[in-house]
Amino acid sequence: MRRRSWLVFALSLAGCGGEAMDSADGLIEAAEATGNPHLLAFALAAYGSTLRDADPIGALNALGRGLVIAQDNGNRAQASILAELQARLEAEQGGTVSAFDHLTLAIHNYHHAGSATIRIPLAVLAVLFDRLGRYEPAATIAGFALSRLSAAAVPKITTAITHLRDVLGDQTYESLARKGETMTTAAMATYAYDQIDQARAELNAVSK
Repeated sequence: MRRRSWLVFALSLAGCGGEAMDSADGLIEAAEATGNPHLLAFALAAYGSTLRDADPIGALNALGRGLVIAQDNGNRAQASILAELQARLEAEQGGTVSAFDHLTLAIHNYHHAGSATIRIPLAVLAVLFDRLGRYEPAATIAGFALSRLSAAAVPKITTAITHLRDVLGDQTYESLARKGETMTTAAMATYAYDQIDQARAELNAVSK
């Protein structure tokens, strides 16, 4: 069951959408039949990742269900993956505040686990800030977040960096990115939380 979920994830990451969808057919039902909540949460993560382009709402529903299961069973590793995937899709669908909530959860979990995987949700955050016009924090976070792992998991980070270089200029971008690159993980996590809080406050003010 876990191997099948990993296969679906791998195919989706490789851009083999049709093959991933074929492999995901019946995946959730098979996971439910095991009675194992950890296998079910992981299957929902794989399924949601695969469905994101073809059916964003269905993907969000699958990821949201998986996140609840993972949290209810105390599986922070799976909760982090599901929160990051959900945040990425929410950001693309205009659910910015909810995306901030899920990115905060993923960053917090990875930070306290001491995992280098924290670069993935941070890359998603940099892309989101670039889209919102928050260019300086986007560049600073991108400097820390960019790695082979994050570039593979979040391909839009490279597009965002190209755009940030255009709007900020190479010299300013490099300065900000270097600042982020030299931060400790704890300092970057704190910086990310602060920038999320500022962005959230601005969005709330505009909506009133």
